[in-house]
Amino acid sequence: MRKIYHRIIQISGNVITLEAENVFNGELAEVRSGSQSSLAQVIRLSGRRVSLQVFSGSRGISTDSEVRFLGHPMQVSATTDLLGRIFTGNGTPRDNGPELTDHLVEIGGPSVNPACRIVPKKMIRTGIPMIDVFNTLVESQKLPIFSIPGEPYNQLLARIAMQAEVDVIVFGGMGLKYDDYLYFRNTLDEHGALPRTVMFVHTASDPTVECTLVPDLALATAEYFAVEEHKRVLALLTDMTNFADAMKEIAITMEQIPSNRGYPGDLYSQLASRYEKAVQFKGENGGSITILAVTTMPGDDVTHPVPDNTGYITEGQFYLSGGHIEPFGSLSRLKQNVNKDTREDHRTLMDTMIRLYSEYRDTLEKQSMGFRMSPWDQKLLKYGGLFERNMMDLQVNIPLEGALDQGWKILAECFEPAETGVKTDLVKKFWPK
Repeated sequence: MRKIYHRIIQISGNVITLEAENVFNGELAEVRSGSQSSLAQVIRLSGRRVSLQVFSGSRGISTDSEVRFLGHPMQVSATTDLLGRIFTGNGTPRDNGPELTDHLVEIGGPSVNPACRIVPKKMIRTGIPMIDVFNTLVESQKLPIFSIPGEPYNQLLARIAMQAEVDVIVFGGMGLKYDDYLYFRNTLDEHGALPRTVMFVHTASDPTVECTLVPDLALATAEYFAVEEHKRVLALLTDMTNFADAMKEIAITMEQIPSNRGYPGDLYSQLASRYEKAVQFKGENGGSITILAVTTMPGDDVTHPVPDNTGYITEGQFYLSGGHIEPFGSLSRLKQNVNKDTREDHRTLMDTMIRLYSEYRDTLEKQSMGFRMSPWDQKLLKYGGLFERNMMDLQVNIPLEGALDQGWKILAECFEPAETGVKTDLVKKFWPK
């Protein structure tokens, strides 16, 4: 039986402080004041002084309220009953379904031993040409989506959730507007993807501390399906900047010494401990965890601490700008692991189309400065328009082979084979007749 404490020595915002023994960081506690009961989490230890962040806020809590430590950190039920369910940031049902209490496992554990990992070599098809053709998503990869508020990054994540060729989708929403939460839920439900999805949703009106728990809840769930059920799991997280801001808010409350722009000094470690959960397990039936996480950049500043630290951890990024995935800002560092095994023309077509699109961008600058357009410039202008409409538009939905064929058609409509610099044997085989 855990001891009950009756003396709170300080209440600061949503943080309460008391003296207690045999308590560990991250442990959950129940705070009871009259008939009111709230969950709290240990966020700081200093000798016998213990500070807890109260999930629902400290309103109604007095210095003589009861505090009972539960002896475990946040837990999640590791069962297939999670599929099709929606939970809050503290793991309670948001969908009015029953609470799940079987096979509880602790969240926030260490990442997988590198000796149990294998080199990622499997492609995850999404039906989005700017991903499948130009920056292929590889199973067990960890990639952020760099963007700014107002860009359709949530719509992009929903598209990927509906179309990605994986077994299970685990969605973690942090600081979502309620409309965005409804959009995800309704979109996945209407397209039949909800039965293979588990959602953990923290909205902007929910307690701040719950925002910091969402990635750990989502990734603990992903680990269960990957390890125990041998599933290919895709974890979609949005928005990691909100997660970092929640940590920053708690650190300020605790009067910690701030680092760059007020963020806590362990920001890099906090982000890395989540992203490093991406893994491909050994064996033919080995499961995997792939992570796609939105990172919004305040003021479109890539040097902001959150995207800056993220870039050191992850294996590239998708850069969402102007409503499409920017070909020059995006990079998948593992795409060469799978492009060589998709179709023989994949690498060549990808390089050729990007090179010509770069020339098209230069031609646009010349045109804006009033230079006369040469016949070659006219070809590039036509090519750029077709490329943006048929490849870059996020509404385009075609499989990889269809996208590659589409690329050859665009080249053939704008250029002669010799003008593209493509090898003769590939031209003979793939150039449209």
